[in-house]
Amino acid sequence: MILRYSDAQLFRRLLTQVRPCAWRMIGVLLLTMVSAPLALLSPLPLKIVVDNVLAQRPLTPWIDHLVPAGIPRTMGGLLVLSSVLVVLIALLTQAQALAAAALSSATAQRLVLQFRTTLFRHMQRLSLAYHETQGTSNTTYRIGYDAPSIQYVLVDGLIPLVSALISLVAIGYVTFRLDWQLALIALAVSPLLFLFSHLSRGQMRSRYHQAKELESRALAVVHEVLGTLRVVKAFGQEDREEQRFHDRAVAWARAQRDNAVAEGMFGLLIGTTAAIGTGLTLYLGAAHVREGTLTLGGLLLVMSYLLQLYGPLTTLSRKAASIQTHLASLDRAFALLDLPPDVPERPAARRLARASGAIAFRNVSFAYGSQPTLRAVSFAIAPGTRLGISGRTGAGKTTLVNLLMRFFDPSQGQILLDGVDLRDYRLADLRAQFALVLQEPVLFHTTIRENIAYGRPDAREDDIVAAAKAADAHDFILRLPKGYDSLVGERGMQVSGGERQRISLARAFLKDAPVLILDEPTSSVDAATEAAIIAATERLMVGRTTLVIAHRLSTLEHCDARLSVERGQVRMTQGKANPAAPGPGEAPIAIPALGDV
Repeated sequence: MILRYSDAQLFRRLLTQVRPCAWRMIGVLLLTMVSAPLALLSPLPLKIVVDNVLAQRPLTPWIDHLVPAGIPRTMGGLLVLSSVLVVLIALLTQAQALAAAALSSATAQRLVLQFRTTLFRHMQRLSLAYHETQGTSNTTYRIGYDAPSIQYVLVDGLIPLVSALISLVAIGYVTFRLDWQLALIALAVSPLLFLFSHLSRGQMRSRYHQAKELESRALAVVHEVLGTLRVVKAFGQEDREEQRFHDRAVAWARAQRDNAVAEGMFGLLIGTTAAIGTGLTLYLGAAHVREGTLTLGGLLLVMSYLLQLYGPLTTLSRKAASIQTHLASLDRAFALLDLPPDVPERPAARRLARASGAIAFRNVSFAYGSQPTLRAVSFAIAPGTRLGISGRTGAGKTTLVNLLMRFFDPSQGQILLDGVDLRDYRLADLRAQFALVLQEPVLFHTTIRENIAYGRPDAREDDIVAAAKAADAHDFILRLPKGYDSLVGERGMQVSGGERQRISLARAFLKDAPVLILDEPTSSVDAATEAAIIAATERLMVGRTTLVIAHRLSTLEHCDARLSVERGQVRMTQGKANPAAPGPGEAPIAIPALGDV
């Protein structure tokens, strides 16, 4: 399994993500650090009771300085003091834990939200080619399941590590002051703990990385089947898909089991090592009590501190190892974030308010990977032209409009809108110039009103209704139980195909873009619905540059010019295009005549 980034690289990347929450992180760290002095105080009442109340010894000087002068040094006074201290320390500990938990949770959720938003923003800017090649489930998994690892690394991992280190120093110092020999014995095992952590770290991260990949593949089956459930049911392949999911889930479960065993073995080593240190310290401490160099209360205090000492040591060791599973997730998340968009926006990109609609292709070539799709395509149309595009499936018709909307950039040549290379425009401004109506209309699982207003979320109700009327959709919408507030269902399955298409046309009407692209808008509807849709598209094309993709030539009857796409080249089959206005010093570009390409 290839790991793309080292631990140091990942932590440097994480620091850039944490900047907006830096003050929150500092607050969590400070609150967590308060636990160290509270931990030092917690065994103190027991020592006072054992040594100074029951054994009636005088207070040791450093404790005597801590006890307020107004408290009597009698047995009763010290007993009351010890009891009050137990309650007070417990209250402070719980208050510290509550405040730290509340701020940690808020900070963690903010970090995850920001990181998920960053990944989602970048995912939308990746090319269609990436998503078509990689599929959507892997990207979804990285946003949904890998992104939260930023919380476990920084808030649940790094901050406890820092707190444990501070506690280790503080408790180690106090233990040395009480009995330096016991402190040396207790700390002698710490190098072994860190050695075990270092040896297991790399292997565990690789294991967890592989488990994440297997989990993502298993969930990909679920995502794919839910998206094609009608086909799965129609062909009776439920058992086959269940077996496919089962096989991948078994591989994932085995990886998880192996990781759990490996982590358990690591925990066994850590626990055994800590227990050996505790046993040796107890043996030597008892000898010191018998010799009179250490009081019984002092031994209890040392053993209490020792347990607290091994807590931070164990935390440091376990966190350094278990954090690898989350670093594996972040490795995957940052790998997605580092993918460059195939259609980058130039730093000084031009703004575009509203185009006139003049379009020109100049020697445009394009290939999907190593497969050529378009070869040296050249043509130009003037604003307001209706251009029909026909050709066999796979000839390159849809590729033409994908390049025009800059879903991809051409391998060679230029595409111009109003005489300017598409790559010189801001992407958002460029795509605002197009209204798209697809063969299979895409609706969102929300209301009809919101689907129509998708291109103009701030549209007024009157404008939405007017667009629906222009698309011949208003009447059937009013017949629905909730009218414009009716939900269309996932992918619009609560309405018919013709109704989905008319909602899609209404969306195009409302957007009012200067360039209209119709990609087989009537290919999947009956004759009566087709007539209604054609009438609506005729109204929609008025005053706009329009590109109509169709297999049936009857659909292109009202076009001013027609292009036939064959094997990645274009030929004029009927009509005559109105060339775009030439630039200074150049001849007008016309659609090449039959046989010219």
